[in-house]
Amino acid sequence: MFVLITGAAGGLGRAFAMECAKRGYDLFLTDLNDSGVKLIENGVRSCYPVRVLSKACDLTDARAVDELFALVGKSGVQLGMLLNVAGIDFEGGFLDRSADSILKIVQTNVEATLRITHKVLGIRSANKPFYIVFVSSLASFYPMPLKATYAASKSFLREFSYALGTELGPLGVKVLTLCPGGLPTTSIALRGIAAQGFWGNMTTNRLEQVTRKTISYALRGHSLYIPGLLNRSFTLLGPLIPRKTIAKLLYSRWSRAQSKWFHLEKAG
Repeated sequence: MFVLITGAAGGLGRAFAMECAKRGYDLFLTDLNDSGVKLIENGVRSCYPVRVLSKACDLTDARAVDELFALVGKSGVQLGMLLNVAGIDFEGGFLDRSADSILKIVQTNVEATLRITHKVLGIRSANKPFYIVFVSSLASFYPMPLKATYAASKSFLREFSYALGTELGPLGVKVLTLCPGGLPTTSIALRGIAAQGFWGNMTTNRLEQVTRKTISYALRGHSLYIPGLLNRSFTLLGPLIPRKTIAKLLYSRWSRAQSKWFHLEKAG
C-alpha cells in the first residue's frame, strides 16, 4: 500500500512515516519544508526496504497541489491511505495575532486539508478499500479562549470526518479522526507542554504509541481515536458541564500557560 503523508517533516509526520515503513508500506511524503522532507525520505530509506517519494508543497496553494498530484500520477503511484498531518497554530489571543496569521490557521488546517483530501479521493481505486486519517486535537471538543481559531479548525475536521466517513463508507472509504492531547514533536511543543505544568504532562501522549494505534484503528474501520485514558475521560465529562463554564476554566488555564510559554520562549 502507498501512503501519502502531509506535514511529513514534523515530529508526528516523521513518526507516521516510520510506523508505515515498519509495516512495509510505500510512502509519498510532502511538507512545506523541502530540506526537512528530504531528510525524512533519506532516513526512512536507510531503515526500511520500502519505496519512498517526496516533494515539497505548500498545501494552501492550489497550483502547487496540482503539481504534487501530477508527480503522483507520473510516478505510477496508487494511493491506499492518506494521513492528513499538516496543520499549524500560533500562540496568542485573537487580537494579539495579525489577521493574516489567524486566517493562515484556517487556510492550512481546513482549506488545504479539504483540497488534498478531495484530490486524493478523485484518483483512488474504486475497487480497493481506502483509508483517511484526519489529525484533529483534544482541543476540538471544547471552546478554547486564546486558542479559539485553532480549536475551531480542529473541531471542523472532527465533525467533517464523521460525516465524510458515513457518506463514503459504502464506497469502501474508511475515515478516522485522531484527537491527541499534547505531543512531544518539537522543541516548541515541549516548551508548550512544560508551560502547562502537571496537566500538560498528564495529557501528553507518546508519539510511537499514537502512530501505531492510529494506523491499526484506521485499518479496523474505527472512526475516532483519543489517545490516553485521561483524555478520553475529559471528552466524556465535557458535555456534562455548561460550555460557558468550560470556556472560563480553560481561559484561566491557558492565560497562565501562555504567559509561562512566552517566558520560556524568551529564555530559549
